[in-house]
Amino acid sequence: MDDVSQFLQYLFPVEVSNFGVIVLTLASFLGSFITASLGVGGGAFLIIVMAEFISPIVLIPLHGLVQLASNGSRAWLTRIHIDRSLVASFMSGAIVASAVGLSGLKSVPQEVISWAIALFILYNCWGKFPEAGFSRTFKGRFMGGFITTFATMFAGATGTLVASWLRARDMDRFYYTANFSSCMTLQHALKVMVFSFAGFTFYEWLSLLILMVLAGYIGTRIGLRLLGRLPEKVFKSVFKWLLTVLALRLIYKLV
Repeated sequence: MDDVSQFLQYLFPVEVSNFGVIVLTLASFLGSFITASLGVGGGAFLIIVMAEFISPIVLIPLHGLVQLASNGSRAWLTRIHIDRSLVASFMSGAIVASAVGLSGLKSVPQEVISWAIALFILYNCWGKFPEAGFSRTFKGRFMGGFITTFATMFAGATGTLVASWLRARDMDRFYYTANFSSCMTLQHALKVMVFSFAGFTFYEWLSLLILMVLAGYIGTRIGLRLLGRLPEKVFKSVFKWLLTVLALRLIYKLV
């Protein structure tokens, strides 16, 4: 057992315990599975689990890189449904937001990031986002990219906000999944770049990231096979309460 622990410590020379590595790998699988099969929610689940094991200063960039791989694989697997005009408009707003976010990133205290994550997830569960339909005009697409990308620099998991901006009642599930995944891929890619420019280095986390990315890819493949087949109402209700408990636990640790 000692030899196994030493080997794991060699592979994952970071602040996360061996138990944490296992939990984060499973969380990456479940997060990708949830988003692929239900459309949204996996990113929020993953970041609130990661907050149990990883300090706020590295939480947002690590979550962004894992989600970049997860959403990127989902976008690739559904690429024939991508609306390039929609994604390009979203990206134009996201680029502007990234430039603005970079200027103020270093001055934000770690505790503020933790509070932002917890409160945003609680609002995801119980608040109300604007009605869908903003994605039908260039202005709406640009503003969607700007607002959600700026928010993700500090709150991390803004997938529900992007979903609210994008989804319409008459939208085909695969069209929605492809374009949601593409927008989220671009958003997370920009976030990773911003944190890299701000001085964050991913190297010492590489082994854990590889493990989480592989688990996320498997979750995406399985989730896409079940897209539209799960009892969505029941699952989302249970999932909402799970996220609420995890967010309240994070707040309890902060106070």
